[in-house]
Amino acid sequence: MSVAAVVVAGGRGVRFGGPKQFLPFGSVSMAAHAVSLARSVADVVVLVVPSDYAGSGEGADLVVVGGDTRSDSVRAGLSVLPFADVVVVHDAARPQASAELFLRVVNAVLLGADAAIPALAVTDTVKRVIDHEVVGTVAREDLVTVQTPQAFRRETLVNAHASLERATDDAALVESIGGRVVIVDGERDNIKITDPGDLERLRRLRGATMKIGHGIDVHRFSADPERSLWLGLTEVKGSPGLDGHSDADVATHALCDALLGAANLGDLGRHFPDSDPNWAGVSSRVLLSKVLEHLALLGYRVTSADVTIIAERPKLVGFMPAMAKALSELVGCVVSVKATTTEGLGAIGRVEGIAANAVVLLEEFS
Repeated sequence: MSVAAVVVAGGRGVRFGGPKQFLPFGSVSMAAHAVSLARSVADVVVLVVPSDYAGSGEGADLVVVGGDTRSDSVRAGLSVLPFADVVVVHDAARPQASAELFLRVVNAVLLGADAAIPALAVTDTVKRVIDHEVVGTVAREDLVTVQTPQAFRRETLVNAHASLERATDDAALVESIGGRVVIVDGERDNIKITDPGDLERLRRLRGATMKIGHGIDVHRFSADPERSLWLGLTEVKGSPGLDGHSDADVATHALCDALLGAANLGDLGRHFPDSDPNWAGVSSRVLLSKVLEHLALLGYRVTSADVTIIAERPKLVGFMPAMAKALSELVGCVVSVKATTTEGLGAIGRVEGIAANAVVLLEEFS
């Protein structure tokens, strides 16, 4: 099933004192960060902006001007969205949502719900107040607070928006037409930036964060005599190539998987599926470049990387300096490249293929 996303960034930030969704967040704006997060699950991302927006699109596929209310802005996004089975709606002012949270709401819809929303249990006592006087205490056992991203069956969301003018969130519109709305676990740090105090809280939350990722890849040798062997962005001449949808560079693929894993963005196959003809025969330099671009948009930089190639043959000692140089130049930090054998054991020892492992350290900067 196809997934598309609408990132709502059309507000004017009256309570904040300006459009906070375009303030810097790491190396990009909050809106650009939200677009990049949405792309972790969506094939197409639409950004809804204010009428006086003068930016370059924040990395979205489509940009559309919003309306007077949030509901108007979501409808504007839906109106230009190419067909998709599932639509994710996210507020650009919630830059701390994780890629895992996007996946949770989408999966809940794929499992049969009309809508899925992140929710947190209410932990404080709730009072009903009139004119500054407490008139009652509200039972909190069945209460939750909700967040974005929210995921919907497209047809249900379109029908809901056609039936009612506005609501505080899109799930309320789906509720109003009898749709089945389920909750998934929300995230305490997924705060919405409404006033300057929220921004300060966000900065304290982010701080300096280091994340570790691990990747592994294996490819068998190809029977095609014309296929070249590529390892670590370096052609290893005089050896059979490896089978694969792309150039089958196991060292670079393992590095890509480690980088994606450290940022909780899934694996290489999710972003570059072997069912997509666009990636047939593609150089792993292209794949690694795109992974690095995605990480930069999310506010990460690579501080350390270590790659180990496991191969009985060919002997790689003469090629490893070139691999380390090529990978280091692209990644932007020193990438260590090593090689070892399995002492003749297993499929690698029988010279049926080559494997690689990678470990990386990312720094998330604010």
